[in-house]
Amino acid sequence: MTKTLLFSTAIAASLFAACGSTDYSKTPSGITYKIVEKGSGPQVKIGQFLQVHYTQKINDSTLMTSEGGMPVFTRVDSVGPVYNAAEVFRFLHKGDSVVVVQDVDSLMKQNPMLPPFMKKGDKLYLHLRVADVLDNEQQVQAIQDKEMAGQKDRDQAIVDEYIKKNNISANKIGKGTYVKIDEAGSGAKADSGKYVSVKYRGKLLLTGKEFESTMEPGKDPITFPLGVGQVIPGWDEGIRQFSKGGKGTLYIPGFLSYGSRPGPGGQPNEALMFDIEVVDVHDTMPQPKQNPMMPPVDGKQ
Repeated sequence: MTKTLLFSTAIAASLFAACGSTDYSKTPSGITYKIVEKGSGPQVKIGQFLQVHYTQKINDSTLMTSEGGMPVFTRVDSVGPVYNAAEVFRFLHKGDSVVVVQDVDSLMKQNPMLPPFMKKGDKLYLHLRVADVLDNEQQVQAIQDKEMAGQKDRDQAIVDEYIKKNNISANKIGKGTYVKIDEAGSGAKADSGKYVSVKYRGKLLLTGKEFESTMEPGKDPITFPLGVGQVIPGWDEGIRQFSKGGKGTLYIPGFLSYGSRPGPGGQPNEALMFDIEVVDVHDTMPQPKQNPMMPPVDGKQ
């Protein structure tokens, strides 16, 4: 089945601040919503699909947005009073812009295990802009394929421009990852099927903000089989350029990092960069280090 998006009660947002309650309609479960811009198309029917762009906020802090990237799709179903943004979908038209408001207090009654940034008294906002209404999954798939091709081009252009603007001496390989080799390494070659142990420092490409690192003393490298999809595609193709002892930097476009999923910065299609060091290369998965405070499994020293 074509992958679609159904917004959960744990996410909502808006580009607009909440207006007075008299400006809003209310669903049977108590969700408030407002059509802030009326489209000219017919009202959506049950079973059709909405093609939308969205922004999600909690209070005035943005959680996520698809604006400037790929649209998302959601099937319009007949749902009951479930305190879910999906209650509003069947009232929409092509061209509509709508803001949906949910109270965290009400969400907590349904699910007390909400993310820690959602607190009592907060409001969740979901702003939807309906770009189109589609009849079936075949139409959805055709648009998704076209949008994905366009998104890849946009993602690649961001990294291409960054490399050029900063005059970085790096090679573009594979599907679009750039590799800057500081030391190629002189040990065993990192190749598909090998188990590699890698230390890294990850940053958001456009801001340089560091989001994770194992480069500090005392931190262990991560070990994984190369080329089998256990890491992001940019790693699978980039680390193959090194041997044991190799050091360098990978510059990875969004479609070769987390794609449409939220990346380390919380947004889809984020371009990333990684300083990496290939600590070791193995033919088989190495055994974990023995904790010196624990006796060996077989009881022998």
